[in-house]
Amino acid sequence: MNLIEKLNWRYAVKRYTNAKVPTNKLNNILEAIRLSASSAGLQPYSVLVIENEDLKKQLLPVANDQPQVAEASHLLVFAAWENITEQKVTDYIKFVAATRNMPLEALELYKNRLLGLTTRSAEENFNWAARQTYIAMGTGLVAAAEEGVDATPMEGFDPAGFDSILGLKEKGLRSVSLLTLGYRDVVNDPMANAKKVRRSSENLFIHFKN
Repeated sequence: MNLIEKLNWRYAVKRYTNAKVPTNKLNNILEAIRLSASSAGLQPYSVLVIENEDLKKQLLPVANDQPQVAEASHLLVFAAWENITEQKVTDYIKFVAATRNMPLEALELYKNRLLGLTTRSAEENFNWAARQTYIAMGTGLVAAAEEGVDATPMEGFDPAGFDSILGLKEKGLRSVSLLTLGYRDVVNDPMANAKKVRRSSENLFIHFKN
């Protein structure tokens, strides 16, 4: 299948089998997420990769008992930075300089632009960082389809409950969204054979041509 066929194949799976996603496929999905677009390249979030069955069951009640959380092979939790600090910016600039073999002085203008983020409120910065997680999750959805792995993007959970169980406050993180990975249960998932419903190109796209 080409990419468009794979995107037609994928849907937000409601029930999973207990089949495990092979390590090579998981690693490809995670690498795609790592390489995802991010504003200023900062990647102001972490992605928790949860395979532990006991931990998934512990998280289930604070995920409104959505079965995907417990049934999926892996649960990814996208957690945004609580704030953009001067130290985080400085560390990132040093990383860029080391990666590209550049003097820090050459990145001074770039650094000052990023430091502008630190003048905003923590909540404003968190909201900005949270939006960045959706770009990464979208990349993960496409990568999962490319690998023939089912995935479900999810928001219907108690972020404070997740943060408490996963100890995210201590890490300066707050959970934003979830992505489950695994294989669809075609017997128990009522949506497994449903036709995909999307707006037509004519209704979705507004073209401005020369």
